[in-house]
Amino acid sequence: MRRTKVLESFPAGDPYGSWPAEEYAARCRSRGERASVVMDLERDAFLVVTADMDAAEAATA
Repeated sequence: MRRTKVLESFPAGDPYGSWPAEEYAARCRSRGERASVVMDLERDAFLVVTADMDAAEAATA
């Protein structure tokens, strides 16, 4: 099972749309993190998320 961790949240109503979230994710990726942007419809926000280890991997780590 793959879990995700929310690194940052940006309001979807921002005049620049998803750009701030995409820029933040790009900075995270430049540091070696696997960051991506997803839309949270319930919170009306763009989320920058990263994939955590599999549950099985976490148990053995």
